[in-house]
Amino acid sequence: MRVVAESTDPVRVSFLMALLRDAGIVCILLDAHISAVEGGIGAFPRRLAVAEADLARARQVLREAGEATA
Repeated sequence: MRVVAESTDPVRVSFLMALLRDAGIVCILLDAHISAVEGGIGAFPRRLAVAEADLARARQVLREAGEATA
């Protein structure tokens, strides 16, 4: 698994996940629990990861949507 994006904004994370899923790319949300534990102050970013085989396509999808990638 490779990280393609990270953000402390849960709305942005949700949007990025939707972009990837709409493109047929399976993504996994990392660090969701630590973000909940820290009380929503935004100190810990959530990360989106994809399989190594999907990495180039995921970066392309995010880039085409105007989103920077990790």
